[in-house]
Amino acid sequence: MPLPTTATAPFCPSEVKGSIVIDARASRWTKLKRFAGPGLLIAIGYMDPGNWATDIQAGSQFGYALLWVVALSSLAAIFLQMLAARLGLVAGRDLAQASYDRYGRAGRLIQWITAEISIIACDIAEVLGCALAFKLLLGVPIAWGIALTALDTMIVLGLQGKGFRQIEAIVFGLIGTMAFCFVAQVAMVPPDWHAVAAGLVPGVPSHDRHDALVLALGIVGATIMPHNLYLHSSVVQTRRVVGGERGKRGERGERGKHSEVRDTLALVRIDTGVSLAIAMCVNAAILILAGSLFHTSGQTNVTDIEQAYRLITPIAGSAAAFLFGIALLASGQSSTLTGTIAGQVIMDGFLHMKIPCYQRRLITRGLALVPALIGVLWLGDGAVGKLLVWSQVLLSLQLPFAMWPLIRSVSDPRVMNGNTLGRPAQVFAWALFAAITATNLLLIFGLN
Repeated sequence: MPLPTTATAPFCPSEVKGSIVIDARASRWTKLKRFAGPGLLIAIGYMDPGNWATDIQAGSQFGYALLWVVALSSLAAIFLQMLAARLGLVAGRDLAQASYDRYGRAGRLIQWITAEISIIACDIAEVLGCALAFKLLLGVPIAWGIALTALDTMIVLGLQGKGFRQIEAIVFGLIGTMAFCFVAQVAMVPPDWHAVAAGLVPGVPSHDRHDALVLALGIVGATIMPHNLYLHSSVVQTRRVVGGERGKRGERGERGKHSEVRDTLALVRIDTGVSLAIAMCVNAAILILAGSLFHTSGQTNVTDIEQAYRLITPIAGSAAAFLFGIALLASGQSSTLTGTIAGQVIMDGFLHMKIPCYQRRLITRGLALVPALIGVLWLGDGAVGKLLVWSQVLLSLQLPFAMWPLIRSVSDPRVMNGNTLGRPAQVFAWALFAAITATNLLLIFGLN
């Protein structure tokens, strides 16, 4: 198979823009089926091994007490992803392109670097997760498992020139695998649902408050991924609604155009809301499973995925442990697709540079392999859980750098062609930005 020399579909955004046509006159169900996909592509990133690490440790140490963090951060993620999709659909620009237009050289450089760091931090989690899955299922040493993850570049090469719907089909399969595995595991070890409901009420555990803050921040970073905002604003542009009401006069034609925008925004809300609700349920299931398996049995110091896997077998049986390992492997493959596309979006938007997709994948994976290998070889296999949690904390620290330009862009009439975000939504968006930034500062300065 010859190696591509240019950026190709389906990983190059410009090659797949508007490639999925939706007839505005079709039934709502038909339009929903054609539109569904971008939300799933985003949702897979919300179920990566970094989420596992934070949710398992939170469930083990605090039971269901931090379940509300999973729920609220998931709702915040849905809101922010809808903003990103709104930018892409209305302005026809992804977040990187909009930021390039708005900021000078220094601002572009800072945002590009922070966006790349977020992709690498996410990929580190995928590397560690896949390596751990290889060890649990096949007995491969962690260091060798890390090296094997470089082979997922072959997946990218195998998909060159394919349609965007094929990527979405693969993602749907990964999500279905994880959802099935965790539903089955929760059914095997049913939790106390009254205690689960109590965990949805916001509150800070009375013990180990600093640990709770770190885990809460890790959950936020694992849930609201900065590069997913760039990714969503781009991949949503693969959809193109045509055939809406258009009159002979310009005024009526404008009404038809605005009608198409409204219809498309309604579709993206459903696609995003349903997809990320599935991700929220999977993440909640991981925390609930850890709480019902470990915390209730006195195992409050389960701090990594491997330890959780080893403890599942005597408590819930080998079938549950096997499902756990399969779900982890599916989760670890998520960035193979999303990380490659997000990297192309960010590089194209900020640097106006396009490279073959396999090269982009090798760059990202190479930059993730080095710190992952160093961490494991230096700190040992037992440090995988801690490395995963801190990779998610790093994602949270990058989040304000993506939120700021996103909120400004969707609030700017010049960018949004009159379809700006409403005032109440703007206030909520800035309040969310302030809350996440303040929490980051609390962690940085070590306040309790």
